[in-house]
Amino acid sequence: MQIPKFGFHTILVLIVSSQHFRIGSSAPLQHPKKVCRKAECGLCVFFLPSRYLFLTPTFNRSGAGVAGITTAQALSNASLTDFVILEYLPRVGGRVSNTNFGRKADGTPYVVELGANWVQGLVTPPGPENPIWTLLITERSYSDYDSIATFNETGAVDFTGLLDEYENAYATFEQDAGYILTDNLQDRTARAGLSLAGWKPEKDAAAQAVEWWQFDFEYSVPPEQSSHEFTAINNNSTFYQWSNENNFVHDERGFNTFIKGEAATFLKDQDPRLLLNTVVANISYDGSGVTIDNEDGSCVQADYAVCTFSVGVLQSDAITFKPELPSWKQTGIETFIMGTYTKIFIQFPPDQVFWNTSYQYLLYADPTERGYYPVFQSLDGEGFFPGSGIIFVTVVQSQSYVVESQDDQITKDQVLAVLRNMFGAENVPEPIAFMYPRWSLEPWAYGSYSNWPPGTTLEMHQNLRANVDRLYFAGEATSAQYFGFLHGAWVEGKNVGEKIAGLIKGTIQTEEVHYDPLHGTTFVDEYDSTNGFILESTFATYGFK
Repeated sequence: MQIPKFGFHTILVLIVSSQHFRIGSSAPLQHPKKVCRKAECGLCVFFLPSRYLFLTPTFNRSGAGVAGITTAQALSNASLTDFVILEYLPRVGGRVSNTNFGRKADGTPYVVELGANWVQGLVTPPGPENPIWTLLITERSYSDYDSIATFNETGAVDFTGLLDEYENAYATFEQDAGYILTDNLQDRTARAGLSLAGWKPEKDAAAQAVEWWQFDFEYSVPPEQSSHEFTAINNNSTFYQWSNENNFVHDERGFNTFIKGEAATFLKDQDPRLLLNTVVANISYDGSGVTIDNEDGSCVQADYAVCTFSVGVLQSDAITFKPELPSWKQTGIETFIMGTYTKIFIQFPPDQVFWNTSYQYLLYADPTERGYYPVFQSLDGEGFFPGSGIIFVTVVQSQSYVVESQDDQITKDQVLAVLRNMFGAENVPEPIAFMYPRWSLEPWAYGSYSNWPPGTTLEMHQNLRANVDRLYFAGEATSAQYFGFLHGAWVEGKNVGEKIAGLIKGTIQTEEVHYDPLHGTTFVDEYDSTNGFILESTFATYGFK
C-alpha cells in the first residue's frame, strides 16, 4: 500500500538575461521589446534585466514551491545568481501547505498539512536515497498500512482478507506492465490491467473500498482514468528504487520547513529577488526572450523563462500565452489529468474519542457509492497528536468536486452520518472543529497533482515537458517517472535549472526534444533521459527484496 501523492510545486517562471544584470539595474535588456516597470513607480525590480525570474502561485499562506526553489538553487549552485522569483502568494512552500486547526488543552492550535503530508520511499542501504528524505528536518512518523480496521454501514466488519487478494492481483498487473514496456505493446486502462490480473470488484462494496484504498488513495483517480503501464512505472520508480516505507509528517513548524531551509541556502532574509503576492496574467515568448505581464500592470523581460504552472492551471486558460502555445504543446497539456485530493479534518472532544486509536486507518465500505468518505486517519495516537481528538477523512476527484462545491455544514453532516454508521449514533458527539481545503477551486492550482491517463505515450508526455522557444516547463507533472510526487517536483526543478545554466554557459547546445507527429506506442529506446526517463530500469529493486 502506498500513500497519496501531491503536486508540490508552484507556478514558477524563471527568466534569464544573458547580460547578468541584477535587480535595480537601469541598463537595457539585450532583447528589449517594451519598457517594463511597475504600474505606479515603486520598486524598479520590474525593470529587471536580471538573470532569473520565478513566478509562482501557492496556497493560502506563502509561496515558491519545490520545483521553483530547486530550479533557483541549481542556478545559484552554478554561480548564476541574478534571478527573481515571482510568487502568487505570500510564502515559500507551494502546495506543501499547512494551517492551524482545533486547539490543544492549553488553547494553542495544532498544525495540520492541507497538501503534501508524506515522504514516500525513503532509503534502503546500499541503494540510493529519496532526495526529500535526505533534506527532511521535520517531525514524522511511520505510516503503518497494516494498522487498519474495516467497516461498513452496519459497523465493524472484517474484510481485510481482500487486501491480500488485491496485492496478489497487483503482482500480475505489474508483471504485465513490464511486458507492455519491453514488447512495445499498446497501453490500456489500469482497470483493464487489474481485471486481466483477476481483480474484479464489480458491485462488491468491500472490494470497491479495498481498491479505493490501494489505488485511488494513491493516484487520486480511479483505475479507469489511469494508465496500466505508467501506473506501474510510477510506483516502481519510487518504491522499488528507494523503499516501500512512507513517513507521515506532523511538525508544528510545517512540512514546508525543509523547503524554506533550502531556499535559505541562496536567498537572504528579505531578499529582493523573491517577489511575493505577484500574479502573472500573460507570458509572451519567442526565440529571443520572454516577457511576463502581471495583473498589477508590472512586467519583466529576460532571455529565458521556466514555468511551473500546474496542469490544472495550464488547462484552465487562467494564463494567456502570446503567441498561443503550438498545437503539439497544447495537446500534451490537455491530455494529462489533474487529480484532486481533499483531506477533511475533524476534532472531537478529546475525552469523547470513540474510535480505537491504536489503529492508524479506518476503511469504510459504503453500500451504494464507491469512494464515499472511505478512509479515516486517526491523528489521536502515539507518534502523532495523542489526546487531540483529531481524525481526518480523505476523498478524491469526483467526490472532492462535490464536497468542495458544497457548504461545510452539508459535508460535516455527511461525514458524521458515516461515522455514526460505523460506530453507532449514540457514540459519536458533535465535533468542536471542522475544516477542509478546496483545491479544485484554487485559481493558482485547480487541483492537487497530476496523473497519467491510459494509452498515453512517453512522446506525448515529452511534449508536455518540452520547452517552446525560450520558455521552459518544470514541476511534478513533467516528471516521467515521479509524476504526482513531491520528489518529482524536486528532480524536475533541479534538472531544468541545470539545463538553463548549461545553455547560458555554453556547455549545453541542444534544447528539449518534442514530437510532431506522435507514434501510437513508446519504443523501447525512447525510455531514456532525452524523454525524461532517468532510471535504467523501473523494475529493478533496492527497496523490495
